[in-house]
Amino acid sequence: MSVRIEHLVTSGTFSLDGGTWDVDNNVWIVGNGEECVVIDPAHDAKAVAAAVGGRKLKAILLTHGHDDHIRSVADFWDLVQAPIHLHQDDWMLWRNVYPDVEPDVAIKHGDVIEVAGASLTALHTPGHSPGSVSFHLADGPDGEGSLFSGDTLFQGGPGATGRSYSDFPTIIESIRTWLLPLPAETVVRTGHGDSTTIGAEAPHLDEWIARGH
Repeated sequence: MSVRIEHLVTSGTFSLDGGTWDVDNNVWIVGNGEECVVIDPAHDAKAVAAAVGGRKLKAILLTHGHDDHIRSVADFWDLVQAPIHLHQDDWMLWRNVYPDVEPDVAIKHGDVIEVAGASLTALHTPGHSPGSVSFHLADGPDGEGSLFSGDTLFQGGPGATGRSYSDFPTIIESIRTWLLPLPAETVVRTGHGDSTTIGAEAPHLDEWIARGH
């Protein structure tokens, strides 16, 4: 059974540096009818668990530690009990929400997560946060490549870098080094908003740099 990609949109809030904002988050499920992984099960644990259904959940993959991406993870874990993966450079953000428990796995650059006969490769892409990670699925449905970019790359440019623990030169270097060299047809499946492609975004790097964060 070949790998497929499923998409949910959930709604909630994001809080940092004393502010709170309403946000819609993209939740991605990669797998087949027997097993899957979930990327960023935000806001609505029951809805995401229902989408997983009776499949074996091999991993909960977190692109970064901002609270809109992780605040529902404990409730989701209670429903599915799968290992939680988060880059260690974002564990300080995790501890703001969960001071008494740690993620199960510290994601490292180059880690490979196997699911449904396909491979997701973790790319450490700091900038939006120190431990931001993008997941590259080189051979997805119909041979199409996908990048699950979290809040690192969006349609129209890099993720926000104006808050604590973020840095604009760092996110630009991450995008330049690890994301833009991917095949142009790679679909970029973002943490918020519409998907895009590497080919659509790559020509605009100099514009982003000139624009700044």
